[in-house]
Amino acid sequence: MPTIHATVEQLDHSASQGQARDHALIMDRPETKGGQDKGPMGGEALLLGLGGCFMSNLLAAAKARDIKLSDARAEIAAELADAPSRYTAIHMKVTAQCEPAAELEKLVTIAERGCIVANTLAKAVNLSIECG
Repeated sequence: MPTIHATVEQLDHSASQGQARDHALIMDRPETKGGQDKGPMGGEALLLGLGGCFMSNLLAAAKARDIKLSDARAEIAAELADAPSRYTAIHMKVTAQCEPAAELEKLVTIAERGCIVANTLAKAVNLSIECG
């Protein structure tokens, strides 16, 4: 199997920059936690990664089946726990305009099965994905 590579380097006292292929993402803490709020926190980036991975698979599934999909949106909520700080549950609600409308649930299932991040997280936390 291929290996995917990413690097994260310090920018200053609170921020870092992640690099994957030719793409960069600045991550930081909010000012209330001693950061400068230059970007999402790493935990938020994880949730964005889940949404981005899922959305990529959803759009590809629709295109491969000639299903018209627009206004697709994934809303992600994660429950936090302390000691150690971690997500204990992640819920994603997916909405979209789909023609035919009955195909959206099928596309969501296909996208969930194909999403690397969802497949990884599902083994670690209570992960649920639903159509809206």
